[in-house]
Amino acid sequence: MSEGRKRRSIVRNRRATHEFSIEETIEAGIVLVGSEVKSIRDGRVGLADCHAVFEGNELWLRNLHVAEYPQANQFNHEPLRPRKLLVHRRQLESLRGKVEREGYALIPLEIYLTGGRVKVALGLGRGKKAHDKREAIKERDARREMARALKG
Repeated sequence: MSEGRKRRSIVRNRRATHEFSIEETIEAGIVLVGSEVKSIRDGRVGLADCHAVFEGNELWLRNLHVAEYPQANQFNHEPLRPRKLLVHRRQLESLRGKVEREGYALIPLEIYLTGGRVKVALGLGRGKKAHDKREAIKERDARREMARALKG
């Protein structure tokens, strides 16, 4: 991301960091139609159960719910249609290798606006086991208790 561009977060996937241990993040553009962009700017988008998959030489975002834009009437979009992600070729090949050979998953972490364009932050991570999730919860609670104690 270049200096001077404002970044406005639209939606974050809070469950992603709980379910997966994220090792790397990648910024990607999304191919959208006009009514989708307007709906996303209004914050009418959901990342629940959303994931990125490879199809041929392209990366697609599945199960991203973008609510219909009320003023678009007959020219509206389908809320759950697959959306193409825009990444550099080298990045795409590197991600494909990690996902297919090393067992990683591509999870959308955040959708945001930067320079008038809608972008998605993808996390490359592995699924956490139940005991890892419990440890993360204990650490978070311990930090919260320490902050309360210091606060007074």
